[in-house]
Amino acid sequence: MRRALFGCAGAVVLLLALPSAGLPQVWNSPGLSPAEFKSMPPGGPALRHDMSGTWDAGAAGIGGAAQEAEREAARAPFTPLGEEMMRRNKPGNGPRAARVSEINDPLSTLGDPTGFPRLVLYELRPLQIVQTPNQVLMLYMFEKRWRVIWTDGRALPTNPDPRWYGYSVGRWEDDSTLVVETIGTDDRTWLDNSGDPHSGSLRVVERYHRINQNTLELTVTIDDPQVYTKPWTARNRLPMKLMPPDTDLMEMIPSASEAQLYSRDIASQTKGQQP
Repeated sequence: MRRALFGCAGAVVLLLALPSAGLPQVWNSPGLSPAEFKSMPPGGPALRHDMSGTWDAGAAGIGGAAQEAEREAARAPFTPLGEEMMRRNKPGNGPRAARVSEINDPLSTLGDPTGFPRLVLYELRPLQIVQTPNQVLMLYMFEKRWRVIWTDGRALPTNPDPRWYGYSVGRWEDDSTLVVETIGTDDRTWLDNSGDPHSGSLRVVERYHRINQNTLELTVTIDDPQVYTKPWTARNRLPMKLMPPDTDLMEMIPSASEAQLYSRDIASQTKGQQP
């Protein structure tokens, strides 16, 4: 899976068909095909206060060149501190892509966690949503990571210790819209694959709106007055489609050993070359 993590292309998909009640079982699914995503019917009406299931944003969930350009156009201007932080970041993609030997992306060069909100802005591959009476659990295919969104009415913590994925609380705005607020994220992480920075003052608002049985829309707003001159929308009504209930998602876990191999076998061979 090493090439799938750092190349994000050419991943080997293993499909095993095993008999179960006369139906095939699919293991290690990478997500819906473009044709399946496009042809997904709306199904019935959205269920009340229910986002349970496995959802896929398709190609738009993964930070390719088109998505990076769209986000760059939407991004608010940097503050002076933001400009300084941005210049320190040497990404491998986007409009400020550096030479491979200079890349300092903590995800690909160190094997650090992707962190939040980068996990939903750059590597939003399929995820499973599980609801309990007081939590919404987000189980992500990329990194095999999970987040807890508390829905028991608690307030966000005051002056919390930074965490890779922050602290999240959610509330139902109406029967089909969950609004999630997250603070306390670790400023070592980037917002996206283009190296956009954030500070410890970052506040992220996610809006999950289930418009019908098979479609869930995601909007993500970034508010970090230390780094950006105004709040801005990083995802705008991104559609996600409901996958079959028996879907088994493939494993994509970055590791420090793979980051070392990346640095040794790829970056060291391209020193002095243009990106």
